[in-house]
Amino acid sequence: MVLQHIKKYAPLLLLLAFISCNKTDWNENFKEKEKSPFGNYIAYHEVENLFKDQEVTLLKENIYDYLEFNADFDSLKKHNYVCIKHSGYKYTNNGTTALLDFVSKGNNVFLAFNSFKDTLKSSLKFTTNNLDDKVFSVKDLKKLKGTFELNNNNFSKTSFSFDRNIRRNYFLQYDENTTSVLGTFEVDGEKVPNFIKIHHGKGAFYLHIQPIAFTNYYLLNNNEEYMANVFSYLPNADVIWDTHIKSSKHADKKEDNSNVFKFFLEHPTLTWFLFVSLMGLLLFMLFNARRKQRAIPIIEPLKNSTVEFTQTIANLYLKEQDHKNLVDKKIAYFLEKVRSKYLLDTSNLNTDFIEKLAAKSGNDLQRTKYLVNSIITLNKKTECLEEELVVLHKMIENFLNN
Repeated sequence: MVLQHIKKYAPLLLLLAFISCNKTDWNENFKEKEKSPFGNYIAYHEVENLFKDQEVTLLKENIYDYLEFNADFDSLKKHNYVCIKHSGYKYTNNGTTALLDFVSKGNNVFLAFNSFKDTLKSSLKFTTNNLDDKVFSVKDLKKLKGTFELNNNNFSKTSFSFDRNIRRNYFLQYDENTTSVLGTFEVDGEKVPNFIKIHHGKGAFYLHIQPIAFTNYYLLNNNEEYMANVFSYLPNADVIWDTHIKSSKHADKKEDNSNVFKFFLEHPTLTWFLFVSLMGLLLFMLFNARRKQRAIPIIEPLKNSTVEFTQTIANLYLKEQDHKNLVDKKIAYFLEKVRSKYLLDTSNLNTDFIEKLAAKSGNDLQRTKYLVNSIITLNKKTECLEEELVVLHKMIENFLNN
């Protein structure tokens, strides 16, 4: 059993406990060769036990090159592609397109990233939100805790506590027609999704936004069952485990061939044409640098003192850290918009009001309910954090722009 295999690494945890905190590397690296707390050494070496009945391929090349140019890849068989890293920004557009096509043919992809590439977000129609995206230091990350829950009663254990480096990072918006929420955790009293399944063509993407849960520290800290439960969602199929998002040889070559200047430099006549053209442009700029007429005086337009006054007041609130006052004004602005645009009475923010607002605005009922409940909660507070102000602003803007 995979849990028993992982426990053999327990001496590593004891070793880390005896090592001074000054010598232990607490940085998040997600490297398969790193035995530091937040490396992926254990997951990498236990992948064959995780997927005991499936053939496992430890990828040594870029996924785009492997899918498109590797003669050993059997495209007729079903596969599960797995990648656990800090982010997916290193995927090229070719790589993202290859993954989308790979899944549409009936395969599955599991990605555990703190942040996903924008092209993947737009293709799968989901957005994310990270309330701790400005937290980087080991000291500050150590304070971030959280409890994860899996939405499957067949598991013997569905709730798992994590005691550090758990950012308030979650999936904000997604298409409910194609997306299933498989796991959640609590942010400011609200359970939000951190593990989802998005159907795409004949296959599916399994997206997890907390890759820290699969690192050495938590696999040796009584949370190894969480990883086993998460991977049990994947269907039985051969596994492609991507240890590192490498550069693509074929994509790079293709981009080089499309370079316009390289094409000019490969032909002597075109090289001289380019050189003469650049010299002519340089001489033209040199001899026409001086103006040929008197400078036209600039007539300053009348200033909008109202806008300046508003900016001054807003800057004053920000400087004084009076976030509660700005929150109140943001709420008042939103309720006034509701009264004028949707002709609704905002004196009683009850269930009937939420249903009418959702119907008239075209927003779904769950989003409308979450926004109104957030407004009610913030109204009751005597003080507000800057994070709460930012989240409220984003929620209102997204709601009104729908």
